[in-house]
Amino acid sequence: MTIESIAIIGSGRIGRGWAIVFARAGFNVNVHDANSEMLAGAVSAIRDSVEDLNGFGLIDEPVETIVARVKACPDLAEAVRDVVLVQENIGEVVEAKRALFAELDRLTRPDTLLASSTSGLPASAFTEELTGRAQCLVGHPVNPPSLVPLVELCGAPWTTPEAIAKAREIYARAGQKPVTVNYEISGFLLNRIQGAVLDEAMSLYEQGYASAADLDTVMSDGLAMRWSFMGPFETIDLNAPGGLADYADRYGGTYRTIASERVPFAWGPETIQRLHEERRAVLSKDDIEARSRWRDRRLMALLAHRRSLDSKES
Repeated sequence: MTIESIAIIGSGRIGRGWAIVFARAGFNVNVHDANSEMLAGAVSAIRDSVEDLNGFGLIDEPVETIVARVKACPDLAEAVRDVVLVQENIGEVVEAKRALFAELDRLTRPDTLLASSTSGLPASAFTEELTGRAQCLVGHPVNPPSLVPLVELCGAPWTTPEAIAKAREIYARAGQKPVTVNYEISGFLLNRIQGAVLDEAMSLYEQGYASAADLDTVMSDGLAMRWSFMGPFETIDLNAPGGLADYADRYGGTYRTIASERVPFAWGPETIQRLHEERRAVLSKDDIEARSRWRDRRLMALLAHRRSLDSKES
C-alpha cells in the first residue's frame, strides 16, 4: 500500500508538532523552512520530543521508526511534490502567506489540500486569486498539536465541502480531533471562547477582585478539572437533575445578571504591566522555556491517563 506524504512548511514549535502528529500516524513527512538554521535543527528537535512521548507510553512504535518518516527538505518544490496535504506554519503576515500560497498553488497537484495553521487570518485573505483556491482552508491547531488534538477547519467562501470532508478524514486518521467552523469568523472557535474567558479574567484582575495567581487557580483547580474531558454544554447538562434546560431555568437569570454587569477589558498598558510583573515575580523570563517543557510533560501525563481510561472503558 502506498504511504501518503504530508508537507510541513515552517519548522518552529507548531511545525515540528505537526510533523510528529503525521509521522506518528504513519505518514511520510517533508519539512521545509526558508530559514536553513531552523531546518537544520528540526529533525533532532522532533526526535527529542518523540523520545519524551515514548517516556509516557504515547507512541506505539520505536522512536527511530517514527523519526525516520520525517525528512528535512531545503527545496520547497521537493517538499510539496505529490503530497496529499500541505500544512503551512509561517508568521501571521498576510502578505507572506499570500506569496507562499501562490507558490504552493503552482507547485502542488490540483487535488492537494493547502492548509494554514493561522490562529486569526481567514483563508479568504490569502487564497482568493489562486487557481486551486477551492482546496484551501485553515487547519488551526492548539499548541502543541502533538499533545492537544483539536484542529479547527475553516474554509473560505470558495472552499468546497469535499475539501473540508477530505481534510477532516486526513486529520482524523492522524489522531487529531477535527471540528468544522461553518463560516469565517475572526479567531475561529477556540480563540473566541478562550478570549471570552481571558477577557473576564483580565477584567476581574483590573477591578481588584483577585490576584493573577488566584484567578489562575480558579481555572486550573476549578473549571479546567471538568473541562479537561467535557465541554461547557455537557458540563451544564450534568449539573442539573433535568439536564441542560433545567440548568438554564435554574441559573439563566444569574448569568443574565453577570452579563449585564460585565466590564470588558480594554487591554490597557498599566494593567498589562502589573500582570506581567506579577507573573515575573513567580517565573523569571529566563525560565519560561523550561516551564513550557514542564507544561508539555504534564500534557503528556494527562494524555497517557486519558488513553488508559479509554482502554478500560472500551
